Amino acid sequence: MVSFCLLLLGLIVVGHGPSDVQASPQFRVFLEKFWPTAKRAGIRKSVYWKAVGGLTPDPSIGLAQSSQPEFVSPVWRYIDRGVSDRRIELGQQALNERADILAKISQRYGVEKQILLAIWGMESTYGQNKGDKDVVRSLATMAYRGKRRSYGRKQLIGALKILQRGDISLRDFKGSWAGAMGHTQFIPTTYNHYAVDYTGDGKRDIWGSVTDALASSANYLKKSGWQTGKTWGYEVVVPKGYNYAVSGWRVKKTLGQWQKLGIKRVNGFNFPRPNDRAQLLLPAGAHGPAFLVLKNFKVLMRYNASVSYVLAVGHLGDRILGYDAFIQDWPKQDRLLKYVEQKEIQSRLKQKGYKISKIDGKMGPQTKRALRSYQRRIGWPADGYPTHALLERLRR
Repeated sequence: MVSFCLLLLGLIVVGHGPSDVQASPQFRVFLEKFWPTAKRAGIRKSVYWKAVGGLTPDPSIGLAQSSQPEFVSPVWRYIDRGVSDRRIELGQQALNERADILAKISQRYGVEKQILLAIWGMESTYGQNKGDKDVVRSLATMAYRGKRRSYGRKQLIGALKILQRGDISLRDFKGSWAGAMGHTQFIPTTYNHYAVDYTGDGKRDIWGSVTDALASSANYLKKSGWQTGKTWGYEVVVPKGYNYAVSGWRVKKTLGQWQKLGIKRVNGFNFPRPNDRAQLLLPAGAHGPAFLVLKNFKVLMRYNASVSYVLAVGHLGDRILGYDAFIQDWPKQDRLLKYVEQKEIQSRLKQKGYKISKIDGKMGPQTKRALRSYQRRIGWPADGYPTHALLERLRR
């Protein structure tokens, strides 16, 4: 990732116009060139320069972008940390203390209370860690340079609109390194479209009002297609000798059809609605837990497009209600492959004649098909999941 250390050349001085910007020369030029974009989006000049006038790039953003835990930690480690005993305990406490308002929000929006609590727990540990970064500075840094410039520029405009409406003061406009804000960590564009003033005090206050934050998340999920009364998914057992090619996002069947293929719930219960359609996910390959996930799983991915994150949210919600932990063991002896190792897998598969169009370190559909073919050839479960053991086999 890009380092911003060399860009911190100047003093931080709060100003109201281009001549007052005391950031690095390159960053100052960017802010000046970005002003017409902000103007076209309806941002007033005084609002723009008051917000960005004295900014310097945040040097910590580059590292944060490359180390998001839901993408760089093994799924089991992420879930262990996210669904901790403490988060379960605090969630159950909130379930009791906020029972009335949770029931009203759930009734209005059709989103189950345990899901709202789980999001609150995962995003800010129930308000204990809402983020202390300057939202405008973080987004301006991302907009200026790096792999997520498009995101940063879009969210920066969204943040400026929030300031212009007076929803929050510049001084109090705090959040995460990526601009996520408040109890349930809305990014600015999500806030602008989906945040609600549930309390009726004239403010959509996701920073100070737990009620507004939970209702805003419920509104977001509802408008994203949440199916009331249905779960996110089920932990299931896959039979021995199963054809793992019949799995993943591209294969959707009814729960009844999955059951006919020998896939059953871990607790032995029947599926309550056998006509619900689901997909079989194997987050850690054939040697880890398996899940049949429903539409609500994909809705939760609107919040965070990470399977690890959604599994943690769904599981935390279940644990808050008193359900058991996942039954099947995770392959904790495995470790995530490094980027260069994933590229090596692709390269070695291509050398062996498998179709790999691009050596990019991404385990996309084509690479997974090649992996499955190779796994079948050597007599391994053809789950398309890259492991260190598989890499060692390819090397031999």
